[in-house]
Amino acid sequence: MTDTPSNTINAPPKAGQNISHEDKEYTTIKEGLAHILVPQGVPTSTDPKLSKEDSQKQQVFYNPIQQFNRDLSVLAIKTYGQDSIARKLQRHEQAMKRGERKRQQKTQEQQVGEGTAVETTSEEPSVADDAASKKRKLVVGDADEGAIPSKKQRVHENGDIEQAETVDSGLNAPAAANGARKPWTPPFSILDALSATGLRALRYAQEIPFATSITANDMSQKAVDSIGLNVRHNKLQEKITANTGNAIAYMYSFCDKNGYDVIDLDPYGTAAPFIDSAIQAINDDGLLCVTCTDSAIFASHGYLEKTYSQYGGLPFKGEPCHEGGLRLILHAIASSAARYGMAIEPLLSLSIDYYIRVFVRVRKSPNDVKLLAGKTMIVYHCESGCGAWSTQFLARNKVIKNKKGDPFYKHGFAQGPSADSHCQHCGFKTHLSGPMYGGPLHNVGFIERVLAQLNEVDREIYPTADRIEGMLHTALEEITFGSKQETSNGAQKTQVLDPLIPKADPAEIDHHPFFFIPSSISKIIHCSSPPLASLRGALRHAGFRVTMSHCKPGSIKTDASWKDIWHIMLEWVRQRAPLKNRLKKETSGHVIMAKASASGYTRSSLAEAATAKAPADPMADVQKSEEKGDAEETVQKDLPSYLDAKYEVNFDEKLGKDQDRGKFVRYQIAPRENWGPMSRAK
Repeated sequence: MTDTPSNTINAPPKAGQNISHEDKEYTTIKEGLAHILVPQGVPTSTDPKLSKEDSQKQQVFYNPIQQFNRDLSVLAIKTYGQDSIARKLQRHEQAMKRGERKRQQKTQEQQVGEGTAVETTSEEPSVADDAASKKRKLVVGDADEGAIPSKKQRVHENGDIEQAETVDSGLNAPAAANGARKPWTPPFSILDALSATGLRALRYAQEIPFATSITANDMSQKAVDSIGLNVRHNKLQEKITANTGNAIAYMYSFCDKNGYDVIDLDPYGTAAPFIDSAIQAINDDGLLCVTCTDSAIFASHGYLEKTYSQYGGLPFKGEPCHEGGLRLILHAIASSAARYGMAIEPLLSLSIDYYIRVFVRVRKSPNDVKLLAGKTMIVYHCESGCGAWSTQFLARNKVIKNKKGDPFYKHGFAQGPSADSHCQHCGFKTHLSGPMYGGPLHNVGFIERVLAQLNEVDREIYPTADRIEGMLHTALEEITFGSKQETSNGAQKTQVLDPLIPKADPAEIDHHPFFFIPSSISKIIHCSSPPLASLRGALRHAGFRVTMSHCKPGSIKTDASWKDIWHIMLEWVRQRAPLKNRLKKETSGHVIMAKASASGYTRSSLAEAATAKAPADPMADVQKSEEKGDAEETVQKDLPSYLDAKYEVNFDEKLGKDQDRGKFVRYQIAPRENWGPMSRAK
């Protein structure tokens, strides 16, 4: 116990203050602009020296490890919300104009029916007609379709308009000149379905100014009591509602009524059981935020039967397993939404520390749902051999033109199989992964707008902003391969003024969905690993696009085929890094090197290459070299290649370096041992 006197629950919230309430002592912790009450004696530090016993006591009452998740979520929801508010205002204005035109037309018809002359050239209604139309407008209720005003409006008998005060979003049109009424405020509702202490709901209420209502739900009464305490301490009773109930049952209760604009699912473990009900409770064009912490299921091959039952597909085994996990989760969301005629658009999909976080826009679009089969893929993976993989989409979406010349999609079966049962490079057996989502993981416009938000934030309020910026830049390069976007306006910092997020092509697929690690494929052929800059430079010199993956440091993501990757790696062996030791027979590396030796491609003696044919044991002559001279020049002029990949390989380190790579914190280093979700709350 500290000697500092305690305050009451009604005291203004302040970081580090002691609160006494109902004979219990609490310590106030500030995150963002929200304050939560943590029972005294519960450790909350991220100190690397924190003992294992203290970290177990910490549990998930307050988990500082996920502050990155919460900071990112606030910025992402705020970015999406600005788009949503702008679209609602546009629809509202259009509805108002349509209603005004209908009223004018009806008035004119009534006047004609009564035999009154009508002035057809007049474009503006009279003052009397305008007052009458306003009166009728408020009585009938011309509002945006699907938008429910948060406050009621009344018209007195003398024609005066009265409206309860509403929260100004900052995006509304200015009020009328005569001050008769205030502009309509679009509703923006958020559901924190698994709220625990309510920290997310508190931060959304404090940091998203246009949020009109937030529901913090939990099935534990103790958790809801804690939420109520924190809401009261933050003085947010008018904006946040605490609800006790099963999240699945609560969300299913919105099947036949308006739901939420944003639903945040952040469970302990998998979010799979909550996805279907969340689809039922989300509004058209809403945002679904999903966290899954069960990486042992979606990114591991130890429980593949569990992976299928949770996510409807088999996991990807190998280095890109977390990227495969992202696509499995997106597949589960997309297939669940498709049953109700709703299509998904991933705005941002990230593998972070020990969990996955995705932000998905869900819209009612039966036509886009038809494209889903053509965006769903299975993967043939040589995980026990050289690590190569290839994809097979379940269907084809082909653009054709009708008789009028207008394009439309024709959906047909895909030809299969696209790969043999054995790897074409090393001959080892291939295994199946998936089905999984095969479209882009991110929306370029959305990431640019979140980066623009980062320019305005206070780094003390968002201490993880540097890491968010680095990870978002990596994700942006991942989807664009580093090409500059027209909407970025050429500025050093991303500045996007238009709040509307462009819709991505609903039929776009990703033909190169996974990355590889140079050190891993170097082990296959027993050579030293090439520097990243050298390998990236060689790929770019050959005309391929290259970037890195946000999932793992040292990764390379490229549109080069595995044939080209192995061609460049074998050229690396020939030019820079001879084999360290002989390869054992019947290994994948031996088979790949044997193919190269049989074609006269990779050997120490270029003189031998001019005349040699495939030996009985292709690896027997790799280490022998005697003849040199004129034959070397002959071979260099007409160099055989691996599987007919004929182009010059130049390991240009300068070409492989990106000038801004060192400016961003792209990958997190765990601050302490056992950095993870900690123990489940008791």
